[in-house]
Amino acid sequence: MQRFSKRTSWDVGESSFAAAVRGARATATAGGRELIDLTISNPTVCGFEYDVAAVVGGLGDAQGLVYDPDPRGMRSAREAVAGYYADHGAEGLGPESVVLTTSTSEGYGYLFRLLCDAGDEVLVAEPSYPLFDFLADLEDVRLRSYPLFYDYGWWIDFAELERRIGPRTRAIVVVHPNNPTGHATRSAERLRLEEICLRHGLALIVDEVFLDYSLVEGGAGLQSFAAGPHPVHTFVLSGMSKIAGLPQMKLGWVGVLGPEGVRQEALGRLEVIADTFLSMSAPVQLALPGWLAGRQGIQQQVLHRVRGNLSAAHASGLEVLEVEAGWCAIVRLRQRGAVGELAVEVLRQAGVVVHPGAFYGLEQGGWVVVSLIGPAAEFAEGVRRLSEWNG
Repeated sequence: MQRFSKRTSWDVGESSFAAAVRGARATATAGGRELIDLTISNPTVCGFEYDVAAVVGGLGDAQGLVYDPDPRGMRSAREAVAGYYADHGAEGLGPESVVLTTSTSEGYGYLFRLLCDAGDEVLVAEPSYPLFDFLADLEDVRLRSYPLFYDYGWWIDFAELERRIGPRTRAIVVVHPNNPTGHATRSAERLRLEEICLRHGLALIVDEVFLDYSLVEGGAGLQSFAAGPHPVHTFVLSGMSKIAGLPQMKLGWVGVLGPEGVRQEALGRLEVIADTFLSMSAPVQLALPGWLAGRQGIQQQVLHRVRGNLSAAHASGLEVLEVEAGWCAIVRLRQRGAVGELAVEVLRQAGVVVHPGAFYGLEQGGWVVVSLIGPAAEFAEGVRRLSEWNG
């Protein structure tokens, strides 16, 4: 009998929620009640207007016909990434400190390999996006959660975070802003995170894919962790999936910051890791400067949509937790029946697809997560149905 790696011993069967969604879609296609999907998070199918010539035209550079790999990525592409951070006030992240990847997921894989031996631990906030579990499994790394708590906004529970640091902890992951809570790490929180990392000898991994999507009206944009100073070993991750609404182009990066000696050693080791795979496409790298230069066009559309949909959610009478940034909102519904069945009941009775809060570590009853980037009319109808069902 064929044996498989324990690191892939996941339950790959269809969940009851996935089965319910599949059945509801089939019914809707066959002429049943229209289904409203409030989980759509793919910007390319949400009706935004892309500059097609600029996006696709950038892939036609003839230099893309030449194979001349650089493990860290083409210099021109890394210079464009450095320019993006300079726009965020982070002048200290030069192109020599950037390693291009095909995604932030690949970036996490590189960093887990760089920082951890098999069985080592990384701390990740909860609530958070469930992808980390799979990434850690594939690298034989253990995840330990540290809690965020809600009190007129989201906050890091630092006392509990420190209690969960053990002898095999190697790094703390911060998603800034967090998905799905929309929690933006404040300056005081950053200082405390850096102090904890310095005291315990830990690296700080900061995922900033939603950095450009602050929802605070009239306020300043969010500050990147790439802006100095950097007393501890710090890695920032981002990419085109959110910055320019181009998840299909598969381009991300890792920025390496911190004390000079350890920073140079990390870059040298990351270069070897990247050279082992050489996963980056030349046409995509050549197109990156143009995509970054034109990012405001899609970002303004997304922000307008998100703010409008968030207002519609509030106007519906639903209980919506405060959102500082990002594309998601957490909504509390009246619990009916078992905790794990709430999203299924909403689907069956209201014809609305929402994500169960448990997907993100919100284990208490009543929490669901909705995406804020779907078409406005569909979103408004969806929250109207939710409010009506909620009573």
